[in-house]
Amino acid sequence: MKVLYEVVKSPCLTEKSNTLQELQGTIVFKVDPRANKIEIKQAVESLFDVKVASVKTANMRGKQKRVGAKSTGRTSDWKKAYITLSEGEINFLDEL
Repeated sequence: MKVLYEVVKSPCLTEKSNTLQELQGTIVFKVDPRANKIEIKQAVESLFDVKVASVKTANMRGKQKRVGAKSTGRTSDWKKAYITLSEGEINFLDEL
């Protein structure tokens, strides 16, 4: 198993993730692109001491960015995980 802090990188704090958190109890994390759903579930349960109901993942492509007047660059590709907590679990991101 991978190191837990390498699997879960950071919470993704956007308007969409805040809405999902309030309405459905779903938390969004940026995770390692090589991690699978089982590793993500085990890492979140171990790190935050919660019970995970389901994990959905999405691979996000990097965007084209301008660098100077003529050349363009690209941001890195990354992976996002939508984690739904079981019934009765408190929302632990409010405490962070």
